[in-house]
Amino acid sequence: MEKVSLKVIIAGRTYPLTIKKEEENAILQAAEKINSNIKKLQNNYAVKDMQDLLAMTTLQFAVQANELKSSVSSIDSLVEQDLDRILDKIKTQID
Repeated sequence: MEKVSLKVIIAGRTYPLTIKKEEENAILQAAEKINSNIKKLQNNYAVKDMQDLLAMTTLQFAVQANELKSSVSSIDSLVEQDLDRILDKIKTQID
């Protein structure tokens, strides 16, 4: 498990990190997504305070994460129902 040093810039501030090599790409993409969202908010609203922009970005990402979690839960439930039906059919065929 190789560790690497990485400097990530979020909202104009630099954050030095020591991470696993395999996490590097995901972290860089996440930082890019955060910065992109902040820029979008700055362009669409009169908000200039970076703390407010970070808070709004965090809120948007939290809502997206909750929606994704809910979707995954719904898919899991559907898959479980399908498996139950298949098992019932198999049991019927065996009997």
